[in-house]
Amino acid sequence: MSNTKTVEAQKVFNEADCLIDMSELSDAIEKTAKDIEQDLATDNPLVISIMNGGLVYCGHLLAHLNFPLELDYLHATRYGNETSGSRLDWLAKPVKALSGRTVLLVDDILDEGHTLLHVQDYCRQQGAARVLTTVLLDKQHDRKATKDLLADYTCLNVEDRFVFGFGMDYQGYWRNAPGIYAVKGM
Repeated sequence: MSNTKTVEAQKVFNEADCLIDMSELSDAIEKTAKDIEQDLATDNPLVISIMNGGLVYCGHLLAHLNFPLELDYLHATRYGNETSGSRLDWLAKPVKALSGRTVLLVDDILDEGHTLLHVQDYCRQQGAARVLTTVLLDKQHDRKATKDLLADYTCLNVEDRFVFGFGMDYQGYWRNAPGIYAVKGM
């Protein structure tokens, strides 16, 4: 017996447009990993996955980073299971000390950028020597939190639609979708 939410989630997936397939994602992640490796291989970086969205990207990225690093996570969200952001909620902070470290924040998407800016500020307040960011996707629009806001490493740009898959969700579902999909009409 299925419930209404899963029926709706399946309908959304069935009607969604596949914007980026797994092959294109894999190629972009591998290229981004090479850039990161070139810049950070000797820095003893602390890689921090921003949960939940950054989890899948982080896992794939780590497999291509061929140098010693430490891994941690944090959970700060503006969305929950909603489709638009509100206030920032901290659900978990990193366990490892950030003081004096090069920190690489790994997130799913740079949309407006509020979450990433808050997390960067937090890392600096904790004494990180350097804070860099990598995102799987940069959503192309003019609503960024600050003018010209960019991640240090971006895999791919995506059009201004509501996207899900590969770690990003639609109302809590489809983080497991094999690619990047856009909700029909959003």
